[in-house]
Amino acid sequence: MLAPVRATRRVRETLELFRRVGENADLRRVILAWAASNLASRASAIAVAVFAYQAGGAGAVGIIAFVRLVSTALLAPLLGGIADRRSRRRVMIEVELVRGVLFVLLAVLVASDMPAAVYALAVVVAIAEPVFRSAQAAITPSLVSTPEELTASNVLSSGVESVGLFLGPALGALIIAVTGIATVFWVSGALVVVAIVLVARIGVAGEPSPEEQVGHRRSLLAGWQCILAEHDLRLVIALFGFQALVAGVFNVLVVVLAIEVLDLGTAGVGFLDGMVGVGALLAVVVAAAATARGGLATTFAVGLLLWGVPLMLVAGVPVTAVVVPLLLLVGVGNTLVDVAGITLLQRSAPDAVLGRVFGAFESVIIGSLGIGALLAPALNAAFGARGALLVAGAILPVVLIPSWRRLLGIDARGRVDEAALALLRGIPIFEPLPLPELERLALALGDARVDVGVTVFAEGDPGDRFYVIRSGEAEVVIGGNRVRTLGAGQFFGEIALVRDVPRTATIRALTDLELGTLERDVFVGTLSRHAASAEAVGSIVAARLPSPVIS
Repeated sequence: MLAPVRATRRVRETLELFRRVGENADLRRVILAWAASNLASRASAIAVAVFAYQAGGAGAVGIIAFVRLVSTALLAPLLGGIADRRSRRRVMIEVELVRGVLFVLLAVLVASDMPAAVYALAVVVAIAEPVFRSAQAAITPSLVSTPEELTASNVLSSGVESVGLFLGPALGALIIAVTGIATVFWVSGALVVVAIVLVARIGVAGEPSPEEQVGHRRSLLAGWQCILAEHDLRLVIALFGFQALVAGVFNVLVVVLAIEVLDLGTAGVGFLDGMVGVGALLAVVVAAAATARGGLATTFAVGLLLWGVPLMLVAGVPVTAVVVPLLLLVGVGNTLVDVAGITLLQRSAPDAVLGRVFGAFESVIIGSLGIGALLAPALNAAFGARGALLVAGAILPVVLIPSWRRLLGIDARGRVDEAALALLRGIPIFEPLPLPELERLALALGDARVDVGVTVFAEGDPGDRFYVIRSGEAEVVIGGNRVRTLGAGQFFGEIALVRDVPRTATIRALTDLELGTLERDVFVGTLSRHAASAEAVGSIVAARLPSPVIS
């Protein structure tokens, strides 16, 4: 009895979380904008493929697909940097404006039967697609107030992408059958206009954090440099790459599986592929609860296993009645990997390079998909369809097993004390910070206990820490006179750190004090990366200094 009750409660809690996300107008708009943008991309891709097939046969389709993948993989890390230099809302609007113009031109060129020009513009459209996704992923942490909201928004974004995987091609195929190829591009243009309208109404601009002025080449490579320097980022993106490699192999082998192994005919290809999409959608309801319960890295690892192990079982028992539920599990794994992995990236990468990190991430995913697609025919020729599926499915368990402890370490290191997070969120200095930066501060928050009557620091002392009172009361003394008292949730110590001067007041415990502390480097470094927080602390310091002040 307890298990069904717990499951029901978790589903109810997850749905309640989705309801709260839906009430966040900016989050709702950015997710709906992603839905419109993604649908336009999927539908237009089908139109390009059909046009290429009619103009040059299967060879033209393959060449265009290859050029689009390679171009996007090479340029995504560079273009992703745009979201780190300008308002992310503005970047999303501008890239959709460009794509809208390109869709209109494609419609005209298709009607004029100009294949070379259509192919060239199709490549440019494909290159622009990841820019929107990078900016959308980078702005999302600025729109949420809790870790659960961030996860839930990524669950919904993943669900949007899963729907687009089969709804976009279906929409494109339907429009082509009823009217023609050119109409698909007109509809895609209308969809990006919808995305533009939604993004324009987002209240938070998602301004990138300032960074040091560095050389142009170094700036472009900052996403890769961050990934290589951060152990956790490096591990997560590497495992993402292996998952994309397996997905690329499966995208080819599913054709062989449906036609040659299961004897389902060409219609069976879409049916089997659709089962993965259905599984991905089914997982949307439970993904938020799974990440909250088991930790992001643990959920990410489980998702990887669900991508690999079912493919091995498909190879062992190639019967349709068995294959269908196994592919549903693959879809579940796909959602878990996307949601947990992307949330880990958002929470691990510094805001100043988040757009470039996601640009590099898109490059890894697209490149791995392409490598997997090239590898699949070789595996099929060497081992047959079943053997190829077995090898592909085994890749993820093989790379995951030695990485399991390191993934668990990510969860252990990233477990944020909710009380510390709430304490910092109540401080005006930190209120403008995006959630991942606030979580990093909460992880860095130290503890200090001061007995009643003891001085925390004295006027004229060097400044080394920022303090926030967890519980208790303290007095502020300047020139031997008490000027005010401070209680729970109030803070002190910022003036000496911001102005780089000795302490301007003495702080003495009126009761036993429980304090949270941030070291100088952490406090000052955070302000230097976030202009809004620096402005907030500047206002506070300016208000305190003319009258009796504290440091």
